[in-house]
Amino acid sequence: MLEREDVDVDGIPVAVLRMAHGPVSAMDLELCRALADRFRGLAADPARAVVVTGTGRTFSAGVDLKRATAGGGPYVERFLPALADMFRAAFELPKPLVAAVNGHAIAGGCVLAACADTVLMAEGGGRIGVPELRVGVPFPRIALEVLAAAVGERGARELVVGAGTHPPEHAARLGLVHEVVPAAELPERALAVAACLARDVPADTFALTKGQLRGAALERVDRSADEDAAVARLWTRHLEDGWVATYLASVTGR
Repeated sequence: MLEREDVDVDGIPVAVLRMAHGPVSAMDLELCRALADRFRGLAADPARAVVVTGTGRTFSAGVDLKRATAGGGPYVERFLPALADMFRAAFELPKPLVAAVNGHAIAGGCVLAACADTVLMAEGGGRIGVPELRVGVPFPRIALEVLAAAVGERGARELVVGAGTHPPEHAARLGLVHEVVPAAELPERALAVAACLARDVPADTFALTKGQLRGAALERVDRSADEDAAVARLWTRHLEDGWVATYLASVTGR
């Protein structure tokens, strides 16, 4: 489900978290909880920086919609808080976090990548973006705040309302990706960037400054708890009325 490798990069310990959860690392209750626990544990870990990546041609295809459809409202009530908690744990990690996007990063996969301080994406056919509105489901507030922190409020509006997915070079022009890297070089480049961030700035200074940059966004999340019920209702409604199933059939052909 979630593999960890510890790599020494010229004396800088870097933890590499690799999602390996089914063929496309779709986000279900178990993966979200595992990621949140791992990110929180890394706050006090000897690793000085973290790389998060995926397996094969996919970083993460986002929420496991088949699982959500099968589970309905009772599953949504457990899953959405876990999804939001996972995003928050990544977003507030007080250490350098690099996303090595090895392929498709769709919906929740895109948001997870955007939680990072630096996003690298492999050249090739992978796409990244947030098609949630076409899926028929609203975003948890934390996801909107993450996107706004990554690309600015205007950029986030365009990504969210446009509800598209983008090839690496276009994603870089949008500011969603910082650097497009040849696929074979992505792991090494991600380690180098993570180690550089850890080496060049004192850890306590980095942690405080990151908290300052992201604090206002997290305060807005804390003030928006009353949105949670409305978000869950719409997820449940469109899982039950067939909208999500229709979308899923349109992209999978099944």
